[in-house]
Amino acid sequence: MTEVGSTRVSRLGISARDMAQIAVFAALIAALGLPGAITVGFSGVPITLQTLGVILAGAVLGARKGTAAVAVFLALTLIGLPLLSGGRTGLTALAGPSAGYLIGWLPATLVIGLLTARILPKYPIALGLLINALGGIVIIYLFGTIGLLLRTDLGVGAAITTNFAFIPGDALKVVVATVVAKSVHRAYPGLIRT
Repeated sequence: MTEVGSTRVSRLGISARDMAQIAVFAALIAALGLPGAITVGFSGVPITLQTLGVILAGAVLGARKGTAAVAVFLALTLIGLPLLSGGRTGLTALAGPSAGYLIGWLPATLVIGLLTARILPKYPIALGLLINALGGIVIIYLFGTIGLLLRTDLGVGAAITTNFAFIPGDALKVVVATVVAKSVHRAYPGLIRT
């Protein structure tokens, strides 16, 4: 560890504060899985609140720390911790139809974080909604649809239309994440290094 100003920074360029924020958001994603999951339709893919945590990680922490938080969370599930909604582990989820959605969390967080950094310090609500919808809906659904095609017998049309059941809930998550991110960036400017 080295000293930069008054902040201790590891060899990877991550300060203790950054590590704490990453850990808190990984824990938030885990906590949002506690209410459980609702499986809708015939695809076997559950509706969960954990996507809200993924969107918030990118919108609040930015690309580097947000993606790290999601990666830490996914790593914990892959080593067998039942942190996914319904008490599932990462290995169980990757073997099922929701594999693509889970994998999509990483690029979604990265895109949200990169684009959010470009609209700071003001964080206009309309742009925040657009960015969070792009990452939290479009990118995750793209990966999810590919996962459905690889893990189920669904055709392209059926795999795409499976996502329609998730749109109302995910749109609400995008709105909540945008309002929260706007408030956080107003209260703590400079949280995402631009």
